[in-house]
Amino acid sequence: MTSLVHPQALCESENVGSATTVRAFTHIHAGAVLGAGCDVGEHVLIEDDVVVGDRVTIMAGVQLWDGVRLGDDVFVGPNVTFTNAPMPRDPTGPPTPVRTVVAPGASLGAGAVLLPGVRVGRNAMVGAGAVVTRNVPANAVVVGNPARIHGYVNDSVPTVTESSPVLFEELVGGAKLIPVRMASDLRGSLSAVELRSDLPFPPARFFAVFGVPSKDVRGEHAHRRCAQVLICLRGSVTCIVDDGTHRNQLTLSSPDRGLFMPPMLWGTQYNYSTDTVLAVFASHAYDGADYIRDYDQFLNELADTDS
Repeated sequence: MTSLVHPQALCESENVGSATTVRAFTHIHAGAVLGAGCDVGEHVLIEDDVVVGDRVTIMAGVQLWDGVRLGDDVFVGPNVTFTNAPMPRDPTGPPTPVRTVVAPGASLGAGAVLLPGVRVGRNAMVGAGAVVTRNVPANAVVVGNPARIHGYVNDSVPTVTESSPVLFEELVGGAKLIPVRMASDLRGSLSAVELRSDLPFPPARFFAVFGVPSKDVRGEHAHRRCAQVLICLRGSVTCIVDDGTHRNQLTLSSPDRGLFMPPMLWGTQYNYSTDTVLAVFASHAYDGADYIRDYDQFLNELADTDS
């Protein structure tokens, strides 16, 4: 099936996939590449150095400047603005186009603004009118100006709470909540961990996370070999565990339980309370090469493992 270009549209590109519809008053430059099954609305401009994946919807009033990359199944709402110049008053402009990436499955709400060079992660959702000033993690829901994480797309996976019946059962990817001994009396409270018997591994490293602004996110990575146990000693923090197919969201808010995260599990922590102190026990010493910080790379390595 050939592409369907409205007679009042100007499509100079020969790289437009089958079953793609281009509506009136849209201009597609010669170097642009569009995949199959796309729907391009009216009054859209697509410059030469733009690559659009398959089944992408681009609503009316959108300009895709040189350097924009849209993955498969992306939705771009009406009047979304992609900015393309870090220094707009520089008469020479950027020497090379700034790469702005919207990963597969992501959605951009009407009137959202993306600063040049940002990356919107796989399946993320940007709210209407949001101003995206830095990278958006995979599966995150961001809103506001500047855009901040409001939550995560959970694919109908229920949130695990302290009263959930799965409290000490396995979560996705072999993660689980484990009990931690705690004692309280008039003198205060104490939580105790026997390093050789209470943890699922002999720890090689300990660190603590604290003083995190509530708007910020930590984690956003997986480990190839290292396992971890997270215990919230004070305050609360929301955690996401993601095995590449399913996710669980849970809140750590008591030092009488810990979250065990085995290797090859994507972890994210956000929504810190201002007084949060998060203790982390790790099975291995720090090794930068053990980290996977790109979600798509994480999915690729999982696929290689399965094959």
